[in-house]
Amino acid sequence: MKVGFVGLGVMGGPMAGHLAAAGHEMLVYNRSRAKADAWAEVHPGRAVGTAAEAAEGRDFLVLCVGGDDDVRSVVGEALGRLPAGAVIVDHTTTSAKVAREVAAVAAEGGRAFLDAPVSGGEAGARNGKLSIMVGGETGDYDRAAPVLAAYAKAIKHMGGPGAGQLTKMVNQICIAGVVQGLAEAVAFTEKAGLDPTLVLEAVSQGAAQSWQMDNRWATMARGEFEFGFAVDWMRKDLGLVLDEARANGARVEVTALVDQFYAEVQSMGGRRWDTSSLAARLKR
Repeated sequence: MKVGFVGLGVMGGPMAGHLAAAGHEMLVYNRSRAKADAWAEVHPGRAVGTAAEAAEGRDFLVLCVGGDDDVRSVVGEALGRLPAGAVIVDHTTTSAKVAREVAAVAAEGGRAFLDAPVSGGEAGARNGKLSIMVGGETGDYDRAAPVLAAYAKAIKHMGGPGAGQLTKMVNQICIAGVVQGLAEAVAFTEKAGLDPTLVLEAVSQGAAQSWQMDNRWATMARGEFEFGFAVDWMRKDLGLVLDEARANGARVEVTALVDQFYAEVQSMGGRRWDTSSLAARLKR
């Protein structure tokens, strides 16, 4: 396929690399041209100077940018350069509102739009093992899924426009609660004078087990947070959750509380720390 890719950050760069490795013809754009040029030095594909150029004649335009306004801006710039029938796949975590809005704009122009946020973090992007939750029309999803398979371990069509973003919100609600519980468990372990390694061995084989426990318990116990999904990004995501909950009436009290705990971490200088840095505020 002819694929344009916009946004070559810690997630987008590896994802675009997997598409190139799968044999797709790539045009890539990043706001910082140096990143696009560096990507093109090690992957088959060409760096271009604008999002519109990245869309020129493409079957698919894939986005992995910052937020709602970035998606609106890129689609506004690039839509007219895409041929009729092209599919825009947006991996950015945004509001469901903007996903529906941009899907309608794309449809008016004879193109398709899929909101397709991902879970799995930087490691998942690098290893091609992301979980992708997709909102949009079924036929458009069916066309896009074989392309997205280049960097996915799981792809699920969740419903119409916005359904992918709503599912990502569920994902972040789950993570927020689990990580806070894990942070408290690590802190309790230390206060109780237990060996964190032995505790992990004891409880990780039972009902307490989770991905977060398997991958973050040891680093939380050591106070290591310089990796993974940044607190700033998590607060952006939780802000989307809280806005949506206010609109639909869902009660997300624990999520709201954990969001404030992340605000504390930010005030401690942990804006770029991993989300497991909730443990840091309990060490003070």
